[in-house]
Amino acid sequence: MLGNATSVESGGAVQCPNQPVNTTNDSFTTNSSTADESAESLAYQISLAVILAVITLATTLSNAFVIATISQSKKLQTPANFLIASLAVTDLLVSILVMPICVLYTVIHTWTLGQIVCDIWLSSDITCCTASILHLCVIALDRYWAITDAVEYSKKRTTGRAAGMVATAWVIAISISLPPLFWRQVKAEELTSCSVNTDHIFYTIYSTFGAFYIPTLLLLVLYGRIYVEARKRILKQSPKKVGKRLTSAHLVSNSPGSAASTSSLQCGRHDAPSSDTGSSTSENQVKVTVSDALLEKKRISAARERKATKTLGIILGAYIICWLPFFIYTLLVATCDTCLNPELFDFFTWLGYLNSLINPIIYTMSNEDFKKAFHKLMRFRCCRL
Repeated sequence: MLGNATSVESGGAVQCPNQPVNTTNDSFTTNSSTADESAESLAYQISLAVILAVITLATTLSNAFVIATISQSKKLQTPANFLIASLAVTDLLVSILVMPICVLYTVIHTWTLGQIVCDIWLSSDITCCTASILHLCVIALDRYWAITDAVEYSKKRTTGRAAGMVATAWVIAISISLPPLFWRQVKAEELTSCSVNTDHIFYTIYSTFGAFYIPTLLLLVLYGRIYVEARKRILKQSPKKVGKRLTSAHLVSNSPGSAASTSSLQCGRHDAPSSDTGSSTSENQVKVTVSDALLEKKRISAARERKATKTLGIILGAYIICWLPFFIYTLLVATCDTCLNPELFDFFTWLGYLNSLINPIIYTMSNEDFKKAFHKLMRFRCCRL
């Protein structure tokens, strides 16, 4: 009894020495659980790869179509649209040089392409993304000068000036991407991760402010001034002035001839027929509307202003939503080593890349000339196929 009690206390359970232990079910359960987890992990990786590949392909095609549309339409070949084409080229480079490799790295979370490809990829990433952001500033600056100094700037608004602004954006972008190459050392062992060294806090501050915070502040100021100036132009039109009268006439819907024709008279006068019968018929069939030309002009200008304001809001909103989380998180990780979450960092990175897909959609869909040229190009492509 004492021996049994000791056995219970020390072992927690008593087993007969000759009784076999059945480990087959436990092993089978463990293997099944591992297989299920592997299958779920593989399904997740495939789904993630498909989603990111679709985003990459859509970014490539949308920016390529913008470039093709501008190159095929002479009406769109203006200095202002040259800046938009340059932005499309920059975003196209992001989708070709940066995003495909990032798809692989995001899915497997292990770098397998070596040190040289890592350095080239990081430099391309920083350069192209920064150049894309700076292109937004260049376009905003061009629009600001065009609306605040329309007469003088129309003489200076040349393709050469636009090319100089684009070159400046690329020089700044390259100056931000080069420093990490000077202190990055080639490792003898196999490289398993590829990321910018955040140990240099001064470079992190320099790069984030140069690539995002200062350009964002500039964008807010420029678009704010553009909005204020547009409002001033609308308010300069005094409603007290007497303008030309617009007289329009059209057949009412229930008249015998309304299904066949409509007529319009501008800056003129409607004369009724001389006979009483004709006069009575005209009164029953014709509706005359008189309006002030200045009021009509102000209504059209107000509609354009609302559309421009909406476009500016979409541009700024999309840009800030896409890039602000990434740059805030980058500064946070530089000051807090334990704050790094690879999945969250990947999400913010791809949210920033998404701006390269949104840019061509915003800048082209808000322009009627672009939409017409784009539809014409699409019809031409379809007919050739």
